[in-house]
Amino acid sequence: MKPGKAIVAGGSVGGLFAAVLLQRLGWDVVVYERSTSGLAGKGAGLVPQSEVTTILEELDRRDVLRSGVLAHERIFLDRSGRVIETLRTPQSQMSWDLLFSAFRSLVPDAQYRAGRSITHASTSASGASVYFDDGTRDTADLVIGADGIGSVVRQSVAPGTEPRYAGYAAFRGLSPEIELSEAAADLLSERFTFFNSFRSQYLGYLVAGPDGSIAPGKRRYNWVWYRALSSDELERTLLSEEGQSRMYSTPPGGLSQEAMQELREAAELLLPPVLSDLIRSEPRPFVQAIFDYETPVMIHGRIALLGDAAFVVRPHTAMGVSKAAGDAMALRDALDQSSTIEHALQRYDLERLLVGQSIAAYGRRLGQSFAATRSPLG
Repeated sequence: MKPGKAIVAGGSVGGLFAAVLLQRLGWDVVVYERSTSGLAGKGAGLVPQSEVTTILEELDRRDVLRSGVLAHERIFLDRSGRVIETLRTPQSQMSWDLLFSAFRSLVPDAQYRAGRSITHASTSASGASVYFDDGTRDTADLVIGADGIGSVVRQSVAPGTEPRYAGYAAFRGLSPEIELSEAAADLLSERFTFFNSFRSQYLGYLVAGPDGSIAPGKRRYNWVWYRALSSDELERTLLSEEGQSRMYSTPPGGLSQEAMQELREAAELLLPPVLSDLIRSEPRPFVQAIFDYETPVMIHGRIALLGDAAFVVRPHTAMGVSKAAGDAMALRDALDQSSTIEHALQRYDLERLLVGQSIAAYGRRLGQSFAATRSPLG
């Protein structure tokens, strides 16, 4: 197949994975990202799976893998903050920011167009188009919908489908290691820490600093606190200080004063003191509501879905980014090895639909275990 033009809707890591791989095949790729402020600095930590390792090695960016911070063991705390269980399971955690920056640097600025909001997409026998909120459009041989949980491209592939709230949210923070208290540093450094309670789970670990440094004192501490929230509680939590409603998440520092106060009070009431102090001192926490979504089909005409636009999987799996990398590599391989775009997309759909379904089911099982956690009080 002769390489053509591809439009990638969504400039986060999934879209960048696809853009970089197709550029290397000779495709003319343009990425449209709706954010005007950029995505750098908006991620947190992640546990790299095999697909992330593979794509970084293929692009000779092993330096990103070397930026992982090793947790030598997993520890589980009781309500007082005492370690009640230790598992010797070394694990490396990396920074989302560094992964994003590595791939963003491989896409020329002229091909990465921020501040362009796509409203919908369409497909024909010879190509596909995206339409923008200013009334303009762009057309290509292929459109890749990598525009995340709130995908607008998805409606052209699986119309009428939408994510479903799972009943809980992840409160998150990412702070300089040097800001940890002495007690927190002694307990948490070099460890993957858990605290489980009724319909609640805290976890935390170190990741590289903003400059990629993994030297002690230069790193950042990434924490996540899963909490059950009703739909009404979630709506209030996601509401900005100015009264703006959000559907899925808030940016760092985007919680209202009311939501900040509720988070701090809940932490003091429900968490061990060392974790409560950590959360209460976090100046820029953010929230990710937990949703489920499974597309019934990943392609329509000349449009393909990728990453969270196709399957929103629960973060307990630690497989969201790796799933997007796997999608991008499978799409690249299908385009490289097929005689037509249509045949390539059929092959891609057949392979990745089953993978997405499997990961989504695994995430729901993990989420059910979380929701069913028994209270330590019985």
